[in-house]
Amino acid sequence: MTIKIYNTVSRQKEEFIPIEEGKVKMYVCGPTVYNYIHIGNARPAIVFDTVRNYLKFSGYDVKFVSNFTDVDDKLIKAAKELGEDVPTIAERFINAYFEDVTALGCKKADKHPTVMENMDTIIDFVSALIEKGYAYESEGDVYFRTRKFDTYGKLSHQSIDELRIGSRIEVGERKQDALDFALWKTAKEGEISWESPWGNGRPGWHIECSAMAQKYLGDTIDIHAGGQDLAFPHHENEIAQSEALTGKTFAKYWMHNGYINIDNEKMSKSLGNFVLVHDIIQHHDPQVLRFFMLSVHYRHPINYSEEVLEKTKAAFDRLKTSFQNLKHRLDSSAGLADSNDLWLKKISELHDEFTREMDDDFNTANAISVLFELSKQANYYMMEKNTDQHVIEKFIEEFKLLTSILGLTLEEETLLDEEIEALIQQRIQARKDRNFKLSDDIRDRLKHLNIILEDTPQGTRWKRG
Repeated sequence: MTIKIYNTVSRQKEEFIPIEEGKVKMYVCGPTVYNYIHIGNARPAIVFDTVRNYLKFSGYDVKFVSNFTDVDDKLIKAAKELGEDVPTIAERFINAYFEDVTALGCKKADKHPTVMENMDTIIDFVSALIEKGYAYESEGDVYFRTRKFDTYGKLSHQSIDELRIGSRIEVGERKQDALDFALWKTAKEGEISWESPWGNGRPGWHIECSAMAQKYLGDTIDIHAGGQDLAFPHHENEIAQSEALTGKTFAKYWMHNGYINIDNEKMSKSLGNFVLVHDIIQHHDPQVLRFFMLSVHYRHPINYSEEVLEKTKAAFDRLKTSFQNLKHRLDSSAGLADSNDLWLKKISELHDEFTREMDDDFNTANAISVLFELSKQANYYMMEKNTDQHVIEKFIEEFKLLTSILGLTLEEETLLDEEIEALIQQRIQARKDRNFKLSDDIRDRLKHLNIILEDTPQGTRWKRG
């Protein structure tokens, strides 16, 4: 069975046929790095990391690019509030991003480009659009002529006439048409800026991804992905910019993950109900959060709550228990059992079922159901009087393979005594530095690993719980 992907442009599942046989060029929009990421940012990171894993498992050579927006209004505002410069804030939260998503089991992209390191590329891209008549300069700003791009709206399935209703020119904007969008913004006094043919300024938000996708992946890419909230206007504008410049299809397949609700209400900064990954993983196993994100099909909305996460943990623990029981049983299993072929066939059939579900638009929810069936069969097998080491090994091997595709591990994390001592010394130093957050984070991590700390007059002691 071939892989099928739901393409946002066609609104249907399509057979995945990459541009170049055996190779996949994939671009995923990354976060704006002005704060720690919230779980809305974590969902595409987890989902498309899993998509990449499965494409690689299926034999494709995947080139994966995901950007950071390190210059925009939010960063400039944060810089003013904190009394720091934009590059310092961006670097801090890029590092924080990697810490959080690594904990969630996400591998780094092959390239994580930033706006600041690609300014010349972006300026050249804008200049080329002006030369082709798709953009114009207006008092230091540069805008894209939306109406000139005939197929504008094909991703979001909106017509120009529909978009025109309710659109207006904001105060301070210098565009010719309310539908035109900014490619370059003239700098305000005191703001970070770069020299350009149109004066000092910085890029508009949408142009960065078009420029960086072309630079690192070429004129046409296989998969462009991101959150559902990016489909319009961000991805719609990317298509217009890129295809206006090259005259080629920008991306063959557009993938968008669904929204996240918090306690059955849509997550929103304006409602103040967003949850930071940095905070969640201090109190919950990051693998449980990843398992939760993959337990619902990526295109569907997902509801987060502490109660749901606790239920997810219980479910994940059942898989871990089954896996650990297999490992424990391995040493006590003996010679060939009469029913070996039957059990090996069951394992093989479940492997095939898992791949069928993943081939069908990366249906991780159904793939996880297959994992539970594998666990169920493993438990049945261990109830037999005579178990064979080879069958136990195949169960373990299959568990490891399928969970690795999902970016999960059923192995228990353990720390050596010297690693525990090193963490305790870090905690002691953090307390001396009055860095109580780091001190609490270390304590919580050790607690999660059943390491109990006792602060005594003679110093900090520990024991395994």
